[in-house]
Parts: sequence; structure tokens; C-alpha cells
Amino acid sequence: MREFIVEADGGSRGNPGPAGYGAVVIDAESGETLAEAAEYIGVATNNVAEYKGLVAGLKAAHALDPAASVHVRMDSKLVVEQMSGRWKIKHPDMKPLAAEAARVLPGTRVTYEWIPREKNKHADRLANEAMDAGKRGEQWSPSASTAELDRPAAGASGAGTPAGPPGDAAAGAAKARAALAGASAGRGTGGAEAGFTASALGAAGAVAQGADVAKGADVRAARSVAASGGSGVSLGGTTTGGAAATAVPPVGWGASADLGAPATFVLLRHGETPLTPQKRFSGSGGSNPSLSDVGREQAVRVAAALAARGTVQAVVSSPLLRCQETARTVAARLGLDVHLEEGLRETDFGDWEGLTFAEVRERQPDALTAWLASPDVAPPGGESFTEVTTRVEAARERLLTAHAGRTVLLVTHVTPIKTLVRLALGAPPESLFRMELSAASLSAVAYYADGNASLRLLNDTAHLR
Repeated sequence: MREFIVEADGGSRGNPGPAGYGAVVIDAESGETLAEAAEYIGVATNNVAEYKGLVAGLKAAHALDPAASVHVRMDSKLVVEQMSGRWKIKHPDMKPLAAEAARVLPGTRVTYEWIPREKNKHADRLANEAMDAGKRGEQWSPSASTAELDRPAAGASGAGTPAGPPGDAAAGAAKARAALAGASAGRGTGGAEAGFTASALGAAGAVAQGADVAKGADVRAARSVAASGGSGVSLGGTTTGGAAATAVPPVGWGASADLGAPATFVLLRHGETPLTPQKRFSGSGGSNPSLSDVGREQAVRVAAALAARGTVQAVVSSPLLRCQETARTVAARLGLDVHLEEGLRETDFGDWEGLTFAEVRERQPDALTAWLASPDVAPPGGESFTEVTTRVEAARERLLTAHAGRTVLLVTHVTPIKTLVRLALGAPPESLFRMELSAASLSAVAYYADGNASLRLLNDTAHLR
């Protein structure tokens, strides 16, 4: 009896919103891709799209060999658990789709496995290609698909075995990378792709592509240590790492075990307030201003951009009013709730709240000089950057624990965002003064299970232009 692996996925840019699915059938023995399926299905939820992807994958496997056994791999816990019979199917939209899937092949010949999103990228890319085609008013075409290029080719490792787990595209374009790196047969690069993939963003409106980043083989014990050796940086392009030639690869590069999908924090600075264009100190100890008309328009624009991407799974905000207003605008567009995190509030600038830099220099020149010279010095009556770093790190750990493997929008302020970026890069405290961070800008950091962090995007404002 032949054995197939079916990997399926679905997505909705809005949930509900423009939706599509993708599915791939893989030969379990050789790892060869035998069939692909994808379709734009109009407005639907993520779960409906995922189920439709499952049905399409099972039907494609049945068409290849009605007598084959099929092992389904999906990153939808809901679909896997429901189809395995461990969870009840309560939603009326799910019941007919689950029944249709169950009719394609006898249940005794179909097994289900949940896999991290990182290991389901072939189907994910197909689903996003379908949604991109729908956005253009077209249907997905197999001849235009590039999803297959981002998984290891069958036989790449030599004796007819796949270069990685079936359907695992973590190394991306494995044949080309192996040739470029001069890698020996059977050895590729370990890697992972950001939650911000180019296919998820859509080609026309992409702000930046996600990066394939090779991670370190030496798993480090703590995030504080890992922060000193980032995996790589990509701003609008792709960073790749070849197989290491030495026995012990440098930190942040080389082959490694699959660590699963990273948690990706999409960092959104709130929109403008009346104080923003005046460049006044506006922290957590001041007047707590709301958004200006310009800031509200910025929030609407960033909400539209994030809805088009369709990758954000949760929204977390600083408790300050300007962030809550921005977060609520985005969350309403995405159909999500807003959760508050105290650790994401801005620095308390104490006596300097509401003043410009020039006014502080004129009134308290010695205090300003000391503040600029050391992260341990606080403005009179306020917080030091060292204190802010401590609470931001604590908030980061809480959020990583709560959102492992997910893409989360953090709506916060200049100092918390710069601090998260600084820690990800292992940069010194003075780097806070060397980053530009515009109102309503987007940045992104991915966090891996081994403690490594990767800066994916910084101060992007394309959605405001």
C-alpha cells in the first residue's frame, strides 16, 4: 500500500476576510511532491479555509491512489483534534466540512498530526498564493506557483532520501543554497522563516519580506546570553546562511535541529498625539494624551495594512491612552481583542514630561548630561533606562510564554520598542539614541526556542505613504 503525506493550510486576511487554502501531497518514501492544490474561496474564516485545504489535500491523494494510506500534517490544532475525534465539532460551519473530509477516504487509512507552522510552509505558501491571486481578481494557477521552490528537493541528500522532513521548507530553496555554499551532499542549513512572509504580505503591498535566517547549532542557556549573537537581520530582503565548514559553527549560524515556529512580535509605535510633532517628552508620568486627528488616521492606515497581511493572531497594548486608541483601531479591523500589558508603558520622564529637549537643556543641563551619559541615571522624579529595560524584559518573557509560536502585535512606545530591538541585537544601551522610530511605524522581532532573537523589520512606514 502506498503512503502519502498531506500537508494542508488555510488563511483569512481579516478572519473573516479574503481567504484561501493550500494543500500538497508528498510521497512518504521519497519526499517527492506529487500534487499541489490551492484556491481563493472569497470571504471566510481561518477555520473554514483550513478545513477546505484538508478536503482538497485528501481529494488530491485519493485521485493519485484511492487505496493509499494518508498521514495528514497541519498546524491547525482545531482541525487535527476534531478530525482525530478528540474534540467535538460544535460550530455549524465546521460540521459539513469535517463530514466531507471524512468521506474522502476510510478513517482507518487516515491519521492526523499537528505540526508547528514552521513545518507547514509549503501549504502556507500555496494558501497565500491563492489569496494573492484573489486580490488580483484571479484564481491560483499551478504554472505560476513558486511554493515548491521553498522546500528541499527529493533526493537532495543522496540516496533517494529528502534533504529534510517531508514538506519541511525551513532551509528554503535547498538545492540553490547547497550549490552556493558548496555544502556536502545531505547537509543543508537549519532555518526558520518569520511570521512576516512575502506571500503573507502580498506582493503588491508588501512592506518587507520575511527573512530565512539560519540559527545557531549551539543552543544557549538563557535569552540574556543569546541576545549577544543575533541570528541575522533582513530589512526588505532575504538573509541566508550556508552550512558551516568548521566543526563548531559560529554563534547564530550553521545547521541546527528544527526549533519550531518562532514567536514573532510585531512592534507598532502608537500614532501621533498633539505632543509628537513638537518633540516633547511624553512618557507614562505626564498628561497621558490621546491621539490627534493625524494619529487616528495613521491608526486606520496601519490597521488596513495589517489586515491585508493577515498574520497577526493577538493584540497587546500599553495601558496608556494613545496606545489603547491605536490598538483598538487595529484590533477592530482584525476582529481581535486588546489585552493590556503594564510592562509596555513608556518611560516615566519625571520633571521633564511635556518639555522639549531644548527646554530641558536650558533648565537642567547637568541632569540632562548625566542622563545621556548613563542608562542608570533617571530624569528627576522619573525612571532610568535600566529600570525600563528590567520591566520590558519581564513583559517580554510573560508574552513569549503566553504566545509561543504565534505572531503578536505589541502596540507600545519609543523606548520599549527600541529596548526590545536593542536586546535582540545585543546592542549597548547607547544604541537607544541611534535609532529612528516614527509614529505608527512597524518593526518586528522573532524569538526562537533556543533563546536566539532575529530583527526582521525596523521603523517601516510604507503604509503611511
